[in-house]
Amino acid sequence: MNPSPRPWSAGRLRPRTLAALQAAGLDPGAVERVVQLALDEDLALGPDLTTQATVAPDASAQGRVVARADGTLAAIPVAAAVLEVLAGDAVTVTAHAQDGDRVARGDVVLDVAGPAWALLTAERTMLNLLGHLCGVATLTRAWVDAVAGTGAAIRDTRKTTPGLRALEKYAVRCGGGVNHRMALGDQALVKDNHVVAAGGLTAAFHAVRRAHPDVLVQVECDTVAQVGEALAAGARLLLLDNMPLEQLRTSVALARATAGTGVRLEASGGLSLQVARAVAETGVGYLAVGALTHSAPALDLGLDLSANGWTPG
Repeated sequence: MNPSPRPWSAGRLRPRTLAALQAAGLDPGAVERVVQLALDEDLALGPDLTTQATVAPDASAQGRVVARADGTLAAIPVAAAVLEVLAGDAVTVTAHAQDGDRVARGDVVLDVAGPAWALLTAERTMLNLLGHLCGVATLTRAWVDAVAGTGAAIRDTRKTTPGLRALEKYAVRCGGGVNHRMALGDQALVKDNHVVAAGGLTAAFHAVRRAHPDVLVQVECDTVAQVGEALAAGARLLLLDNMPLEQLRTSVALARATAGTGVRLEASGGLSLQVARAVAETGVGYLAVGALTHSAPALDLGLDLSANGWTPG
């Protein structure tokens, strides 16, 4: 029995897992750090005592990760990374579906095999990450389906779990959504508090443009009057915050009359699946949905070990 998986080694991820993470646009090193932190939480006080007491150190096992509810998959390579960071080449993971696939209750997602202690120790850590990220993808897919055919896209926000932003935004993409800015330095967003600090919306917008002329600047507008002011200042990406449908329609019409198709509008605040389609049909290009990442219920997945695949030590 390996009493402690430390020290970790970035080289423990298999080439296939590394390639899969890179193909997904994820940094394997960053993913491994997330996995290490997650495993640390379970192993901070020592090894898995129950597994250590009941499983022979050299016992091997195999099992299946099964969907226990309908949903959309995300982060299968991350699930593999959990096992590989813990036990390296001693474990094998065979995927039966891909990220972005829809699954139904009872579908087999993964086959896993390796040391019994590793599968049992990593089980909850793996399912926590996989279930949460599949939950984000599943909720995103529901929103995407709700606005299908309108031309509007579902976009996430920075309302993410600390440390999991890249993974949660990847899960949004798996669900058919698109990403907003990743951090504070890749795009500017002039919000109400910036307007107060700068002494006005126009002043705030021009201050950002002068400081960062090559950066995309989005302006939050609470009223149709602010939409007009932002357009007059030269803003071409507007966030329409907490506007009722009629104000959204008026804002869209004003933007089109002022800048034609050269302006992009994003509805935010007070959105729900029940009104998503009506909002999309106002003509906005995006619906910003913080709930995709801050309120998505985990997809129910389980690891079932096979008694026939158990080899005692």
